[in-house]
Amino acid sequence: MSPQQPPHPYPIGTPGTPWGAAEKALWLSRQRLQRSYAEEVVAPLKAGLPAPAELIQYGTLDYARLGLGSYPLYAVRSRRWNPDLPVVLVTGGVHGYETSGVQGALQWLRQEFGRHAAAVNLLVLPCISPWGYETVNRWNPDALDPNRQFRPDSPAAESALAMACVAAQGARIDLHVDLHETTDTDNSEFGPAKAARDGKAFDWHAIPDGFYLVGDTERPVPDFQRALIAAVRSVTRIAEADGQGRLIGEPLQQPGVINYPQRSLGLCGAMTAARFVTTTEVYPDSPTASPAQCNEAQGATVTAAIEFLLRG
Repeated sequence: MSPQQPPHPYPIGTPGTPWGAAEKALWLSRQRLQRSYAEEVVAPLKAGLPAPAELIQYGTLDYARLGLGSYPLYAVRSRRWNPDLPVVLVTGGVHGYETSGVQGALQWLRQEFGRHAAAVNLLVLPCISPWGYETVNRWNPDALDPNRQFRPDSPAAESALAMACVAAQGARIDLHVDLHETTDTDNSEFGPAKAARDGKAFDWHAIPDGFYLVGDTERPVPDFQRALIAAVRSVTRIAEADGQGRLIGEPLQQPGVINYPQRSLGLCGAMTAARFVTTTEVYPDSPTASPAQCNEAQGATVTAAIEFLLRG
């Protein structure tokens, strides 16, 4: 478990008072580009995909009103879409700072997409929040968390455009795997920032040392979640519950699995009515995990989820 405690107080705003426009502008002014979406995400996508895959641009994020640039948004879909096959959705980079969510999706595209394309229709959105990827950030430039904005009339363009892309496929989604990480910076930066933004006290929880899954309270499917944990166990450590039987404050449902009410929270996993839904949480700050291992854990989850779907 991560022992890291948050800074007190957060350096922006007045404790107990929600941020206004001035505080949000100050927060935005402190963000810096740290890596390149064009080089690390777009270039690999354009360099070549498996033959059964096609690259589509599903929109553009334009933050010119904030003095920032624009970002083309890409998805990869099955070139030969078969209406008789089940549909699998994979999303990554909803939180841009969660690196293996993006790089794990790209690796899975290169290594596994072609192997599964004959059995299912595939739609992969590898980096939903490119500004967040470049600035290593949880929020978008409007200080909104895209993973709380998957709802009608979403104020976050990242979420709204992703939902529109999925809806445009015109098909029922059978399986959705959303790729995430839980990092030490959730306690040192992003959690305290959220509390300051909302004028609330920070609810600190130890960061689990290992991989875990977040199912949907309305669609728990415990056998499905159990199969994914079993597959990932051979790749990386599975997080253990704390002394209260919880992970990040939530009751453990089974080893390595907690549930959230995804729809009411506006999470990415709730954007469809898929029967099988899971959110991965990799712990990249563990002394026992490497970036390659984190990427592999993400890909192993996607593959295991497809195999479970096809067995059912």
